[in-house]
Amino acid sequence: MGSRRFKADTRQILNLVTHSLYSDREIFLRELISNASDALDKVRFVGLQRDDLLSIEGDPTISISFDADAKTITIEDNGIGLTEDEAAEHLGTIAHSGTGAFAEALKEKGENPDALIGQFGVGFYASFMVADEVTVESLSALPDAKPVCWTSDGGDKYTVKTGSRTVRGTSVTLKLRENATDFADADKLRGLVRQHSDFVPYPVKIEDEQVNRARAIWSASPSDVTEEEYTELYKHVSMDWNEPLTRIHIRAEGTLQFNAVLFIPKNRPFQLDRLDFKLGVQLYQKGVKVLDHAEAIVPRFLRFVSGVIDAPDLDLNVSRELLQQTPMVAAIRKQITKKLLKHLAAEAKKEDHITYDLFWGEFGHILKEGIAEDAGNSKKLLTELLRFETTESEGAQISLAEIKEGMEEGQEDMWYFTSVDKDRIQAAPVLEGFKKREWEVVLMTDPVDEWVAMSISEFDGVNLKSVLTGDLPEDEANDDEDTKKAKDEARPLITWMAELLDGEVAEVRMSSRLTESPSVLVDKAGGMGSNMERILKAANQEVGPGAQRVLEINPDHALVQTLAKLNNDGATGLEPFARLLLDHACIAEGKLDDPKGFASRLQSLMEKAAESMGAS
Repeated sequence: MGSRRFKADTRQILNLVTHSLYSDREIFLRELISNASDALDKVRFVGLQRDDLLSIEGDPTISISFDADAKTITIEDNGIGLTEDEAAEHLGTIAHSGTGAFAEALKEKGENPDALIGQFGVGFYASFMVADEVTVESLSALPDAKPVCWTSDGGDKYTVKTGSRTVRGTSVTLKLRENATDFADADKLRGLVRQHSDFVPYPVKIEDEQVNRARAIWSASPSDVTEEEYTELYKHVSMDWNEPLTRIHIRAEGTLQFNAVLFIPKNRPFQLDRLDFKLGVQLYQKGVKVLDHAEAIVPRFLRFVSGVIDAPDLDLNVSRELLQQTPMVAAIRKQITKKLLKHLAAEAKKEDHITYDLFWGEFGHILKEGIAEDAGNSKKLLTELLRFETTESEGAQISLAEIKEGMEEGQEDMWYFTSVDKDRIQAAPVLEGFKKREWEVVLMTDPVDEWVAMSISEFDGVNLKSVLTGDLPEDEANDDEDTKKAKDEARPLITWMAELLDGEVAEVRMSSRLTESPSVLVDKAGGMGSNMERILKAANQEVGPGAQRVLEINPDHALVQTLAKLNNDGATGLEPFARLLLDHACIAEGKLDDPKGFASRLQSLMEKAAESMGAS
């Protein structure tokens, strides 16, 4: 009994706890409620081993009272209580975990310690962020125990003396600092309980009214949870007044234990595409919320998900506010990801697949990010969930499996076209040869699709190829005489144009993909794609000098045939007309770097045309 000094290292840590450890001082109430819940758990466990504990009237309860005039707050429980030795040991030695020691004892006896949530050590000392003085009155439930009173002002000393408590349990009274007197308010305290301790498994009462929900539905069997309870939880965690689009209830048992209820909303939050958007999944540890935004445990490409994850064995930092990067975190993240994707796959396989279609319309472009981010086991699941418009789908979004099923006889590869120009993509000259063959082309119009295409080289045994780099197979054996003649006459023109445009294009070659247009620009294999270059420039990213394009010429086009004949006949002055083929290819994809030169060349062409028509 009497006054005692903290150890030197304890005083240093206490100063850290009081002034630096927690990012928000209102966390003190969460910590004290957690400790009280622990005490109620402990008395229940100990009561299973012995029948001589002090009894109580009423139910296990946590009560919070305040006195605005006296500037005090008291958190009280009727749990296991503290003996004199325990008060000195647990409260006199900072970070000494009474809960941890008790959990170890339970493990040795084969009991389950998972319900223990608090730590009568560091968390308790969060009280000094708001209090000038803390008084703990306690009476142990053990027989013949005497009441004890522990007091400290957060300095280098604490006092332990005989207390006055007559019923088992503990009360912690905080004498509030002048800048913290606003906490002695019923509405303020109710708000903090609902924010941080809403699902503590015991009633938390303020002014004799239960404030918390107490029922953590994620720990219950899904068959015992009503639709109204799911919807209420969704609205509570998401701040969305609508009902969710779909949900998943996960109860993982065994070596990796966690419970979760996760929701997907009907509508996309307007902030979802912002880089600073915070994940709406809350992390709980045994019913106590420790994180509002569990960024480390749910991947970024699932950031549209909201809900609750409760993982009893997670390693948190000493203030329980930061999640540690551990193998367990990685394992839970992997399980959460896989279960969410399998849930979406089940929705996609339903006969009407209405829910999945609604989901894809709102969140498909976000889910696609996972193709590039998740190189693990989820990649196959993600690929099966992808949906795209095609040249044959008439605006509908269909799966790669459906596209493969619709491949024409003789078609060995699946073709795709990446372009952010949604308005012109269907009319692009590069698609002409595919339309002639009736080959369906996947249209990838989201900026993220560039990364999707780079990450998926095949699907279900079929290679994916870009229409901008891959060569269509030529069937020269079936060329008629006119086609063979046109190709032969065009070859010298192509050689001449390659010299003329050296430095402006990487190559000039004959096209196997054009049927109506005279020319088209495509990407050089192995280089940066033109669509990627446009995306990076739009994002103000440095892309260097830019990739040179390949100019393809259609030998069957009348303009090319005329130019080829004039070139073969030794005509001069053909440069403006040859460059017009490059201008046409640039205009067809919505880009013209030299409009003044184009206007001059077009004028020359019009003058020549007028002369040939006999105009004076």
